[in-house]
Amino acid sequence: MDASLSTLSLCEKLSLSTNCIEKITNLNGLKNLKILSLGRNNIKSLNGLEAVGETLEELWMSYNLIEKLKGISSMKKLKVFYVSNNLVKDWGEFVRLADLPCLADLVFVGNPLEEKHSAEGNWMDEASKRVPNLRKLDGTPVIKTEGD
Repeated sequence: MDASLSTLSLCEKLSLSTNCIEKITNLNGLKNLKILSLGRNNIKSLNGLEAVGETLEELWMSYNLIEKLKGISSMKKLKVFYVSNNLVKDWGEFVRLADLPCLADLVFVGNPLEEKHSAEGNWMDEASKRVPNLRKLDGTPVIKTEGD
């Protein structure tokens, strides 16, 4: 990601999908960024997002190589997170999403963790239990049952 990105201080939506990007860098100057689309790249980690943690509301990261969600906790205003078709395989990473106070809409389909639990028939229950603020998971409204 080119250093000239930092000159886009008024930019609110940035789409850099399908660009063979391997690392998230040079977001420091994007003081107004609300929506960032980095789908269909070769990104392996969320490092570099801290720079837009105060403003970002939507993050689209589907079809990358992300295994770990370390760094997501800096996204205090994130409402929408599309991270389908990546490589997240354990609950230890998934529960990091519970630290996001505004997260309401998550698309996680196509990750090894989701595939395993969908096959077992307990994905929606287990995921919504671990990230209780979700209103929508994989496009389906999360139904809260009595006692939740």
